Amino acid sequence: MMTEKLYLVRTGCGRRLERGLELALQDLPAEELAAGQLAANGREKRLVFAVHVDEFGPDGAFLQLLRLLRQNPGCLRGSFGVIVVDGEGELYTKQAARELALAANLAGCAFPGKPLVEGTGSLYNQHILAAQLHKTWEETYFYQIRALLLRLRSFALPTFDKPRLLMLHASDNLRSNTLWLGCRVLERLPERFERREIALQNGTIYDCRGCSYETCLHFAQSSTCFYGGAMSEQVLPAIAESDALLFLCPNYNDAVSANLTALFNRLTNLLVRQDLFNKYLFGIVVSGYSGSDLVAKQLLGAMCFNKTAILPPEFCLMQTAHDAGTASHAEGIGEKLDRFAENLSRLLT
Repeated sequence: MMTEKLYLVRTGCGRRLERGLELALQDLPAEELAAGQLAANGREKRLVFAVHVDEFGPDGAFLQLLRLLRQNPGCLRGSFGVIVVDGEGELYTKQAARELALAANLAGCAFPGKPLVEGTGSLYNQHILAAQLHKTWEETYFYQIRALLLRLRSFALPTFDKPRLLMLHASDNLRSNTLWLGCRVLERLPERFERREIALQNGTIYDCRGCSYETCLHFAQSSTCFYGGAMSEQVLPAIAESDALLFLCPNYNDAVSANLTALFNRLTNLLVRQDLFNKYLFGIVVSGYSGSDLVAKQLLGAMCFNKTAILPPEFCLMQTAHDAGTASHAEGIGEKLDRFAENLSRLLT
């Protein structure tokens, strides 16, 4: 049975990161766990991944950690994780965090919503919260690390008697491999699941216009936004009422589709009223040639790192399929669908 004890997994070394971790771990039960030990001893633990990034990016030890996780599927099964990335420059912190989150997730690790605290070289990314807390940028950074570790200690995966699953996609084409896979997953879920499907059609979803926080909050209090329409009347209420979100993401130029990106941006309108901390994120990514991992990282970055949804273990089914119908004939596709649906069902119930 998992305890509240934290296990610190480090790659790289930086003075500011060490100081922040020392302050954050005060009076918390914690133990160092070498990255190389994760293959044998990474299960059923609360893991704090602490990564130092210099101005050129992560070091070789970080790359070795990624390879170890990828080479040992299931080695983190039953574990929960958070990530602290400290950088010497303004680049590569979030890139490293997404790479690590996907590798750890595919190895079986779950992440709570907003599992990342990052400090860029200047710490300018802390300035808005610092003003709200009346702290210096560095004090704010260390405060966030401490708060993240406390959340990890108490984090647990929610379960539901009658889970409500919402499948979101931008496909109305019966030739879509991605939509075919999504429908096959829904078919495999137990009867106790409540299923709902929403298609984000062209012409009905407008991208966020970047209203001020006050303006967004004003509209949100009336359960609408500047644009109104299908997003306010149908999509956001459905997300608010769901327990799990299943995003269908065909790979468009190594990114999610424009309509899904618009949805990510418009979710701020919901988040000013209600967070997604108790909602699960799942995804199905289909690439015609390659690059499914790029889309999966974009999805987890938007919806877990930013929009607060839970990243459950093995959250994403990734498949390469180009021509219409090829997904249905892909080698082992039945077993992949069974495993994905079983994982989803087991987690929620």
